[in-house]
Amino acid sequence: METVTFQMILEAAKHLKGVIKETDFCYSETLSELTEGDVYLKLENLQQSGSFKIRGAYNKMIHLSDEEKNGGVVASSAGNHAQGVAISASKLGIKSTIVMPKSAPFAKIYATRKYGGEVVLHGEVYDEAYQKAIEIQKATGATFVHPFNDPYVIAGQGTIGVEIMAEQPDLDVILVPIGGGGIAAGVALAAKTINPNVKVIGVQTKNAPSMYESLRCGHVEVMPVNKTIADGIAVGEPGELTFSIIKDYVDEIITVSETEISQAVLLLLENCNLVCEGAGAVSVAAMMSKKLDLKDKKVGAILSGGNIDINMIESIINHAMITTGRRTEIKVMVNHKPGELSAFLETIAKELGNILIIHQSRSREGLSMYHLEVTVVVETLDAHHKQRLIKKLIESGYEIEYTN
Repeated sequence: METVTFQMILEAAKHLKGVIKETDFCYSETLSELTEGDVYLKLENLQQSGSFKIRGAYNKMIHLSDEEKNGGVVASSAGNHAQGVAISASKLGIKSTIVMPKSAPFAKIYATRKYGGEVVLHGEVYDEAYQKAIEIQKATGATFVHPFNDPYVIAGQGTIGVEIMAEQPDLDVILVPIGGGGIAAGVALAAKTINPNVKVIGVQTKNAPSMYESLRCGHVEVMPVNKTIADGIAVGEPGELTFSIIKDYVDEIITVSETEISQAVLLLLENCNLVCEGAGAVSVAAMMSKKLDLKDKKVGAILSGGNIDINMIESIINHAMITTGRRTEIKVMVNHKPGELSAFLETIAKELGNILIIHQSRSREGLSMYHLEVTVVVETLDAHHKQRLIKKLIESGYEIEYTN
């Protein structure tokens, strides 16, 4: 098996000078208060192309022979690797073909084409796109640029670890997203080489826990991938090379739920003014999940990408608002006579509930001719405010049929 060395990561950093942005490593007051530690965010969501993937893709392609460059490259990706490959290929004058799953966000498909890549849509998940890319590679002779299981790709991603440790060499913990394991392997190898005492914790979505299960079993496991907003790390089979490095250098892997990820996306957007995709926000989801004791710890968290599908933002925010008690749907019965609907709405207003949507009906089968069914979506400050509002409605005599 090929290996990755710290020297390869340092050489990658030299190749990437002037090609990538050395992203900021910023202190987060919000997350520091939440964890009772000192939290710093590595803003790879502000990298060129909106994710860290250009680091590994460019480092891989700079090492191709002239013959390989002339033959072009092919890759498979849910979106971020696709853009990294397309940009890198364009910079180096190489033809690129990228296979993306049909479920890939439109924004990532559009961006990949904009950066010069030829996009082929195939399959519903990354692993199906990967198999198609291998078929194209065999048919055309192009060089396959693996998104994670390649020593040059891993070395390129590892430059993030070098930058982090240069900024804060005495970090206690680094939180890093894991899909196939490229960024986690590279960052862990770099960080542990510089400071063996730093603890590296990988974060994976519960809906695609392949590396988590592989480490638990002691060998690479293929796991089913369920639908997830963290599409960038939705990988069913981690790499053998990434697995071997992570087994030696990553201290722990935890998994986070879709709800925890959506809440992290909302927190970053609302409190940190940062746009993050689901995969990019899992390190923050881990902090919010309370699964880690980070009190009095100096923590570095990698925000790996910001390429969120604009069509998904509303759904993610709505889900996060509901699960945190800041948005609720309430269905009640009110007497069908003048002034009753107005009184119901006035009760909500007096409790400082903000009505977003209202729907009224007398047409449902079984509904009394003397009643009106009213459904409202109300914005509240938090879960306690929501409960106070519902309690007030009940005390006011309203029959609540449903609330989420």
